[in-house]
Amino acid sequence: MRLPPFRKHDIQSRRPQWQVAQNRRRRFQLLNSFVKRFSILAFPIAMLGVMAVIIIAAWFSIKASPSPDSTPAPAKPPSLAKNEIRALLKPLTLKQLSNNHIETTADNRQLWVETTLNKDLQQYLNKKLTAKTARYLALVALEPSTGRILAMASQNKTATGENPCTELQFPAASIFKIVTAAAAIEVCGMHPTTEVTFNGASNTLYKSQLKERKNRFTNKTTLKQSFAKSVNPVFGKIGRNHLGKRTLEIYANAFGFNRNIQFELPLVPSTINIDDEPYHWAEIASGFNHSTVISPLHGALITAAIINNGKMQMPMIIDQITNSEGMVLYRGQPQELSIAINTQTAHELKVLMAATIRSGTCRKIFRGYRKDPVLSQLNIGGKTGSIYDQSHELKFDWFVGFAEEKNRGKQLALSVLVAHDKYLGKRAGDYARMAITHYFNKHFAKMKQITHNQNS
Repeated sequence: MRLPPFRKHDIQSRRPQWQVAQNRRRRFQLLNSFVKRFSILAFPIAMLGVMAVIIIAAWFSIKASPSPDSTPAPAKPPSLAKNEIRALLKPLTLKQLSNNHIETTADNRQLWVETTLNKDLQQYLNKKLTAKTARYLALVALEPSTGRILAMASQNKTATGENPCTELQFPAASIFKIVTAAAAIEVCGMHPTTEVTFNGASNTLYKSQLKERKNRFTNKTTLKQSFAKSVNPVFGKIGRNHLGKRTLEIYANAFGFNRNIQFELPLVPSTINIDDEPYHWAEIASGFNHSTVISPLHGALITAAIINNGKMQMPMIIDQITNSEGMVLYRGQPQELSIAINTQTAHELKVLMAATIRSGTCRKIFRGYRKDPVLSQLNIGGKTGSIYDQSHELKFDWFVGFAEEKNRGKQLALSVLVAHDKYLGKRAGDYARMAITHYFNKHFAKMKQITHNQNS
């Protein structure tokens, strides 16, 4: 076969195409090398990009938001803590109220204090309390389910200016039998009809009376009657022989002893100290001592817990405090302090306290209550206590108790302390009956008027 003739220009015409291919190959190698290197740095570069986007978005957001100078945030009204309220109310008096509010000034601020006090009951008690024969006289009435103070009236013949309702302690005496009875019911399984015995007088407490013995001089009774008549040897034996130091301490604490109760007014803690001597356990359990001390307000809280199914509420005397601009600086709220006892125990303690009114130490003071137009509509219970001070100059006379409508409506818990001076004047139970009668008389009249308006 014959080959085509060789031509020089043919070689020259192919050379540019070869160079183009070589250039393309070199570019492809460079690009492939770049891709391999970029794949190693891809993730860090991507994260930097995301961060950049976030920073830019945040910058635009800040620039778009209004400046603080243009739209200032509303100022939050200052609030008052309970310790500030205690300092605020300490110099004020709650005795001469024309309404249930007080106007005062603190730190150049005008404040409007609305209290929980029942104006009518407060004014009535202020007129009725007389300290002619008493060095101290204190009465506290409160609403059991909320702890709202309805009345706090007092007289103090000393020059200290302290409020006997909250700032002074007095020997608890037989009031502490309420705590002992609660422990006996829950720990020892006792109930109101449990049979108990004692030897000797009912108002004494000798070591010989604490022995578990039965002879022809032994008196048989029940826990209910022992409580109602305040029989010291029975409660002394319960404390020494059945409860002991630790149990007495536990139940005293449950009822608020040795605790700082946060109240809007200065409130001195009620205290109890129990040593390791068994006879001292008997003294504590029966109230036959001067070392267990209590404030009248605390006495009302204890009885309020009983009528409130064992729940003890934090006391409160302030509804709210506002400033001159109408801003609320403080608002009182019901708050549970503790669950002292269970509901069944509370029910059985009510039985014991009702016996005190019916057949116990208060039977004379409440004589005829079943025929009284007001008291006959109520369930009433109480506990009395009396003891001289160590110098035998003062006789402390207690009544703590409750009253409630028989249809389980309105309730009232109260505590009265009279420290008789040289002569015995009006008893604590007398003031209690007056307060209960007046309060529920007004309540029944109000309910009658409401019913009349609804029917007319």
